[in-house]
Amino acid sequence: MLGHACIPNWPGHLGSLVETFLPWTGLAVPLLLLCALIRRSRTAAVAVLLPALTWCSLFGGTLRDKRAPDGDLTVVSHNVNEHNPDPTRTARALAASGADVLALEELGDATPRYERALAHTYPHHVVQGTVGLWSKYPIDTSRTVDIAPWPRALRTVIHTPKGPVAVYVAHLLSVRVTPASGFTTTKRDDAAHLLATALRAEPLRRTILVGDFNGTLDDRALSALTSHMHAAQTEAGAGFGLTWPASFPLARIDHILVRGIDPRASWTLPATDSDHLPVAAKLRL
Repeated sequence: MLGHACIPNWPGHLGSLVETFLPWTGLAVPLLLLCALIRRSRTAAVAVLLPALTWCSLFGGTLRDKRAPDGDLTVVSHNVNEHNPDPTRTARALAASGADVLALEELGDATPRYERALAHTYPHHVVQGTVGLWSKYPIDTSRTVDIAPWPRALRTVIHTPKGPVAVYVAHLLSVRVTPASGFTTTKRDDAAHLLATALRAEPLRRTILVGDFNGTLDDRALSALTSHMHAAQTEAGAGFGLTWPASFPLARIDHILVRGIDPRASWTLPATDSDHLPVAAKLRL
């Protein structure tokens, strides 16, 4: 647990793979305790305290409920899955969340159905390729952020009652685990560095980045993207807020990050017809 940063990331990006599921290393504690009980070894039972305390030092703060009731902007982000069997139902569920700003990733041929279902609640929206943003407040200066050969990220400005806020919506490239090449993250990592470059050049002080990163915040390969922003779940959530797969979440790969903004609460929304859970955050501008 303590030495995960020493695990080499070549070959096969093994370090990133371990860090993606790092919280699950805690499962070793009850297993070791069971082994100690089977052996009836007091020394082994006492030794189990070391990994238990290590896990608590790494992740104990994550389990504490840090949510606060105040905030003036609610943001929801959701990978809706391009093969979603009922886009209209998914859109209505997201609109019912009361979000002021709604970001969708992995849009496809069903984009017009989302536009129709969300038009009444969100009068302003922009879509760039497979990502889109819907807002109750006016938006302008929207453009694609080039992180892949096809549009997978956008940047826009929302004019809230507290002033302008830059919002980035991104869907980093997918990763796979194969016997031949291991954890294939090269294209995702390249996209993350391109997105990080765009964020460093962002002139607005208040900035929000939302989307499906196809990676967790523990993954060192995403540090260029995550090190200069604050994660809403880490600062104002309760628990790990795991999002994928929706049927039995194992990792939080969907995120809401901010800069120049105070996260006040973060949570996941109930499952839709997607294979990801939606994520939400209440922010104070």
